[in-house]
Parts: sequence; structure tokens; C-alpha cells
Amino acid sequence: MMTFYLQMFALSHVRLTCPSAAMSVMSSVMRGTRRLVHADPALFSNFPFPAVFCRAGSADSLLTCQPNRKFAFKHVKGQKKEQKTQKVKPKVDKQEVEIRQGMTAAALAEAMNRDFDHVLEALLNTSVHLDSLEKDTVLEERWIKEVVTRSGMKFRWAKLSASRERPNRDACRRPPADPTLLVPRPPVVTIMGHVDHGKTTLLDSLRKSQIVSTEAGGITQHIGAFLVQLPTGEKITFLDTPGHAAFSSMRARGANATDIVVLVVAADDGVMNQTVESIEHARRAKVPVIVAVNKCDKPHADPQRVKQELLAHDVVCEEFGGDVQAIHISALKGDNLLALAEATVALAEVLELKAEPTGPVEGLVIESRTDKGKGPVTTAIVQRGTLKRGCVLVAGKSWAKVRFLFDENGCAVREAGPSTAVEVVGWKELPSAGETILEVESEQRAREVVEWRSHDEEQRKLQEEQSAIEQKQKLHLEEYRREREGLSHLSWRQRKVALYRANKTRFATRPSERMQSDQLSLPLIVKGDVDGSVEAILNILDSYDAQQQCELEVVHFGIGDISENDVNMAEMFGGSIYGFNVAASRGIEQLAARKGIPLRLHSVIYKLVDQLKEELSAKLPPLVSENITGEASVVAMFDVTVGKKKVPVAGCRVQKGQLDRRFRFRLIRGRDTVWEGSLAALRHHKDDVQTVRAGMECGLSADGDVDFRAGDIVVCFEEVAAPQVTSWDPRLLNSHHALLRSASITDSQTQMNLMFSFRPLLKTEQEVVKFKLKHRRV
Repeated sequence: MMTFYLQMFALSHVRLTCPSAAMSVMSSVMRGTRRLVHADPALFSNFPFPAVFCRAGSADSLLTCQPNRKFAFKHVKGQKKEQKTQKVKPKVDKQEVEIRQGMTAAALAEAMNRDFDHVLEALLNTSVHLDSLEKDTVLEERWIKEVVTRSGMKFRWAKLSASRERPNRDACRRPPADPTLLVPRPPVVTIMGHVDHGKTTLLDSLRKSQIVSTEAGGITQHIGAFLVQLPTGEKITFLDTPGHAAFSSMRARGANATDIVVLVVAADDGVMNQTVESIEHARRAKVPVIVAVNKCDKPHADPQRVKQELLAHDVVCEEFGGDVQAIHISALKGDNLLALAEATVALAEVLELKAEPTGPVEGLVIESRTDKGKGPVTTAIVQRGTLKRGCVLVAGKSWAKVRFLFDENGCAVREAGPSTAVEVVGWKELPSAGETILEVESEQRAREVVEWRSHDEEQRKLQEEQSAIEQKQKLHLEEYRREREGLSHLSWRQRKVALYRANKTRFATRPSERMQSDQLSLPLIVKGDVDGSVEAILNILDSYDAQQQCELEVVHFGIGDISENDVNMAEMFGGSIYGFNVAASRGIEQLAARKGIPLRLHSVIYKLVDQLKEELSAKLPPLVSENITGEASVVAMFDVTVGKKKVPVAGCRVQKGQLDRRFRFRLIRGRDTVWEGSLAALRHHKDDVQTVRAGMECGLSADGDVDFRAGDIVVCFEEVAAPQVTSWDPRLLNSHHALLRSASITDSQTQMNLMFSFRPLLKTEQEVVKFKLKHRRV
């Protein structure tokens, strides 16, 4: 018991002096006290601190205590504080990105709500070639996941669901009008026929104007639309179309927009190529025809022969029991033009041409061009409704709010009714010739229609590209399987070795070397004054069939004068600029000359085609031909000592022509060529000579080790380099081309007329549109 008190006293002393030691002493005291309590509980019945030393689980009331009591003590300076409980950061939900296969870089950036530069930064230090990464580049699946992961986001695959089809917001033509609302309208007449048969002269006489003098080379190279009022008061809208073959598609548009076709045939020439083509256009458009036999005042005119030739093309005149009117006229002198006008008006009355002058406007774009002061301008024929200033029009993928209307004389008009040809100013972009014009309610509706048409075209293009990709993948898979069929019996290691040996040369080639090609090419930039001119040039280029010689590629085409952007683009592609009826400022010409860009400006299309053929031919390497100048037979062989070396010399007799040391020689034995090269020496007797003529004997030694034998033939030949000419025939020039260039023809007007007797280019509108989409570079 005394021991216990001594321990308690020591504990209190140690607790005051050394708190750390007090804890160890306290634990030993506690153990000893518990042993005493367990041995004699009555001894501690009156102890002042019974609850401290009681045994857990004791039944005695005196020994009942709090088992989980903690000992508190004062914090001493220098003692470590108890560690605070670390705060747990709340879990942050990562942004979820919906991904799918075949995503473009722009689509991925939009799904992540980031910009395109963020995708580029996420792909740094990867094997992706960032210089070639564009917004429309399709990323692989692993790189899509990599971008999302590096951005601190998580991805989920998009659910496969049927995509909602976009509602059709296109503008359409109105249903047929109520017959009670229709009123008579002037007929739309198209003048068609072969070149130089007098179509423009006929219109010139009808309008009492000088259109012919304003045309380049005396030929019409645009569609002209004019409203002509006859002395009797009737009005007729005439469309003048080009005559030569390059503008075949323009004539087709003229036939589709017209009510009556006046087929002009020269009485001295008869039915020609474009005459037949015009008949076909009228027949496809289901338009009635009136034959105007022109140039009947000429001494060799034979109108009856013309009518008989037309029978072969199912054009039966009234004299032969048909329903086609044939009028004999002289456009130059103005003979019988009133009879032609009366026949046109009579046929229009029979057709009962009527239109609805009210309601939304419907029309057709005949021609489009860019004017410096007016901007985009179109020549249009109103087919329905009344066109006024302020109307909102849609044509193709462009729209306009009409600012001004001009007639054929350049005078402003307030409105244009059915069958009226007007120039429309106010287009946001230039529509293509041949597009249908429709009036809509508002500018917002016009933007909606244009957006829908652009979307529809994009979807069709995507479908075509997707089918091409699938076809390419199928071919690649078939090729892959064919390559593996012969290696299926080998182990993977043997297969790897075999593939390496087979593709050794291809793998060794650098990527830059694989991209290089020896194929010659000529990039072109085409500019024209109007849309129809550009279309005609593209139509000609579409007939190019010499790609194996030199590849011809249209990198850009447009309407308007040559600009600095055209020169920079030509410099980038290393091409040439061809302009038709357009101009280039002095600064642009100096810029093109400084950069070495060929600038070809023409106002007559055949000259443009000729220069293009010349440039294509200049790209081709020259053709090397052999011109045999002489032959000699080897008679004997002997050696000549030159210094310390013996040189074999062939003694020859010249049989034909002459041997010239400057040219190349060939040694022929039987039918085989044994040697080809140049001579080291040529001697006649003991003299070194330059040439040896027929009948003379000579000795010659070859430059190299050559084994001459008696009976061999030595042939001397000259290599002549001749310029190569492209095999492309644009199908425009015929036998008149040679006649034109003959010295006997001096009259320039006659040359122009002969020049445009071309064979037709039977190209459809769909082929032209495909060609445009194929070569467009915006």
C-alpha cells in the first residue's frame, strides 16, 4: 500500500517536470493498481479515486467507471499540435463530349465548346501533321479521344438514331393561273441559224440600229434580248443567239425561253452545221419554227434548194404540204421584213400566247455579267407577273432586291410585264445564266431559300463523295486480300520479311519524292465578261483529250476584269490567265509581267483557242527524229599505233550520201545494232577530214572499244529536234481554217465569216454544270 502512494507521489512530481515521462509512469501505475484491485477489492473501498483504477467489466458498484475517458493535459510550448483532419475536395464532374466516327476538327471543337486552335494545341507533340490539319479534316478515332482526354473532359459515343430531315424551304413555281386572269402577251422569238447567215443583220434592220458594228469580228458572242415594236403596233421580243459552235449551250437556253424560233438560212450556202443544231434545239424545246431564207438578193441565191435540204431534217415548208412558213428576205436591204413580222404575229395568234400579269414574278436569266458601276447585272425575260423595283427575287443560290430596271437601250423603267426583256440590278451575287427567277415575300425568305438550296447541294455532294470513298475502300480491301492470299501459308515473321522485300523500293522513297510527278501540266485561270462567255470557254476546255501529253486544269474561273487576286493565284499554281472580252489595268499588266505570269486577253474566241493550243504545244518536249546522211561498208581492219597504244581502225567505202564527223554513227551487223556513238577520228588517206562523200574510201576509229568486222555497215545520222504539237482538236476548226490562212483571202470580214464555220459541240447543260463543279476554286 505504501508502494502505491509512493508511485502516485512520483507520478505527480514527474507530471510537473516532464510530461512525456509522466505518460509512461502513468501506464505502469495503472497496471499495478489494477492488479491490486483484482487481488483485494475491499482494500480500495474507501479510496478517493476508485473510478480511475477500476477494471473494465467489474460487477462492483464502486468499481463502475467510464471506459472511454480521455486524459487532458495542458499544451506545452514545443509540443507538436495534433494533426488536423484533411478536408476532402468535392468531386468535380468533367464535361462530357459527344463524339462520333468521322468527325472533322471543326465539329470536334464545336462539340467541346472550344475553338479550332484548342484542337491544334491538344494535338501538339503527337504524330499528327498539324500543318496539313484543316477545319474540314476528318480525324481518326484515337485522335478524337486524345483531344477530349487532354482537354480534361470525358467522351461518350453518340447514339445511333435516324437524323431528322431538314424541312424543304425551297421556293417553287405557282400552280397554273385561272384562265380568266390571263391576258395576251407579246411573243418571244429567237433568231437562230448558222454563223454569217444574217441573224444579227436581220435584227439590225428590224430595230433600225447598228448592232453588227459593235460585235468583235462581226459576230455575236452574247445573247441579246430586245423588244421590237412593229409599224402595225404589235410588239415582239427578239432573242439573238451566237451562231458558232462554242456557244451551243447558250443557243439551247435561247430555245428553252422562247415561243417561236426564226431559223435563218442563207440562200447561197444552204443548210449548214449550226442550222441542223438549231433545228434540234427547237425540236427538243417543242417550239414551232419559221424559216427565213436570207440573202435572196445575191446572184447565186437558190431558195428552193434550201427548202429541199430542210426536208432531210423533217422541216417541211408549206409549199411541200407542211406547216412551216418560209419567207424570202434580204436582211441587208430590208426586203420582205414586214412579211416575216406578219408571219410571226400570225403564228403567235394561233398559239394564243397569254400570261398572268399579277402575282409573284417568274422569269428566266438569259445572261449575267458584272458591271463596274452597277455591280452584278442580269438580263432576264419575265414570264409571269410584273417585275417592279423593290421586288425580292431568288435565282439559283443568289438573291436580289431589285434596285433598278433597264431596257435594251439602257433607259430606266419602272416595271416589266410578261415577255419583256430587262436588265435587273441589285443582285447580292451573280446568278448563272439559265437559272429560274422566282419572287419571294421578304429578304428573310430569300435568305432561307438560298440557304436551303446550298444545304441541298452540299448533301448531294456529300453523298457522291461518300459513295466514292466506299468504292475506294472496297478496292483497297480487295487489293489487300489479294496481296495476302499468296502469303497465307507463311508465319507472321516470314510474311513480314516477304512484304518488306516486295515494297522495299517504295518504302525507301521519301514522301516528297513520292509526291513529285513528271506529268506536264498547264493550270488555267479563265475570266469572261458574262457568264455565257465563261460557260462557252469551259465547254471548249471540256473537250480536251490530250491529258497524257499535258494535263490541263482550270483552277479558277469568274466574271469581270483581271484582278490582283487572279495574278497571285496564277503565280501560286504556275499557270496562265486567259481573258475573254475583259480588260486589265496597267498596274495589273505590270504586276503580271514582273511575276512572269502570261496574260492572254482576247475578244474573239477562236484566237483564244489558237493561243491556248500554242501554249500547250510549247509545254511539250521536242520530238527527236533521225536524219540518215550517209552509209559506208567496212572493207578491212587494221591497227594504228598512237603513242604507245594501238587503236583499231576500220577501212570503209562510202556507199550513200556522206559521212560527217560531227554527227552520230551506228554500227550494224546483220540486223543487229552493235554500237552507237561518235567518232574519234575520220581520215582520208593521211589527212584528217570533216566529211567523206559517196564513192570515197576512208578510215575511221570509234570513241571507245568497238570490234569492227568486214562486212559491217556504218550509218551516219543526224538527230533533229522538231517541236511537238498537241493532239487536242477542240472540234471547232474545219476546212475553212486552212482557207482562212491562205494568202488569197484578204478581206477581214470574209475571214471572220469563214473562221466561224465550226463543227458543233453537242454538250448538254448537265455536262457543263458538272465541269463547273469539278474545277471550281473559291
